[in-house]
Amino acid sequence: MRAVAARVTRAAVRVEGEVVGEIGAGLLVLLGVHRDDTAEHAATMARKLHELRILRDEASCATADAPLLVVSQFTLCGDTRKGRRPSWQAAAAPEVAAPLVEAVVTELRARGATVGTGVFRAAMEVESVNDGPFTVLVEV
Repeated sequence: MRAVAARVTRAAVRVEGEVVGEIGAGLLVLLGVHRDDTAEHAATMARKLHELRILRDEASCATADAPLLVVSQFTLCGDTRKGRRPSWQAAAAPEVAAPLVEAVVTELRARGATVGTGVFRAAMEVESVNDGPFTVLVEV
């Protein structure tokens, strides 16, 4: 599982012009699921994202009670080492990825986090105002 976590002052995701998820200051998380990922990976990713100390003053979403906006992004599993066209073979099939993305969201909420989401497999417009900018790659 791979995520790009960006500290934001605000972020929103739209589907067909409608806002489906939005947050104020917190983390925008683009989440890719690898074909070998499991529910254990999802739980670990949720913990790491919730406790990641990249907010102001080295706070985490857990300590600052900051929200997360989680958006599925299979393209994070793209392989660009060869040629000019990415290979998507490492990405989990939608029927595997969707429940694992939901598992991350469910675990974050179980930990007390406020979580907004995109819509799995939808054409989404993601808007963010990066804070810093401060962006990290998180892998489990």
